Amino acid sequence: MAATRKSRGPVAEPAPAPYWDQACGELMRADRVMRRLIPAYGQARLQSRGDAFQTLARSIVGQQVSVSAAQSVWNRLLELCGAVSPSGVLERDVQALRQVGLSQRKAEYLRDLASRFEQGLVHPQQWPSMDDEAIIEELVAIRGIGRWTAEMFLMFHLLRPDVLPLDDLGLRRGISQCYFSGEAVSRSELREVASAWAPWRSVGTWYIWRSLDPLPVEY
Repeated sequence: MAATRKSRGPVAEPAPAPYWDQACGELMRADRVMRRLIPAYGQARLQSRGDAFQTLARSIVGQQVSVSAAQSVWNRLLELCGAVSPSGVLERDVQALRQVGLSQRKAEYLRDLASRFEQGLVHPQQWPSMDDEAIIEELVAIRGIGRWTAEMFLMFHLLRPDVLPLDDLGLRRGISQCYFSGEAVSRSELREVASAWAPWRSVGTWYIWRSLDPLPVEY
């Protein structure tokens, strides 16, 4: 028997990063590439949806796939669950989750994440007062969440302004194209380029992503 869909309920308005305008002004003064990229992408900006579980779930869905592919899977997950919440995910087994386009492993990761939230094994109310590395350490203990996913959480949920996700393929490709004429870049070169963005490396990263795909990524 097919599961009855739940109402999705009201959708929270995304909250924009309060520091965005200041960061953009400082980045354009500090970096020639940012001076070109920032005006090219209008008023779009990093925003938080205010739901820790959904942000982490979106990050898991988005691992190693394009923005458009991740959004397609997410939309089907919404259709399946009604609302992507811990209880909504736990009501579906792995096979049902796989039918929306998730791999076996991602489906298992989502259910494990949901279980931890349902059982109170994570403490999102404490995260706003913790520093970045402490939050990363707590998150990577969750199955399926590595450093990249934790960094996406810092950027997209907590709106931390100075995150540099060195393992992000889009960041690496974008810096290669924008600063090195398409040549391969090392981690030390990534850090060197991004040093000009501090203390707004999250913002610089976001605009490098826009140089590759004008569609803003959301988590």
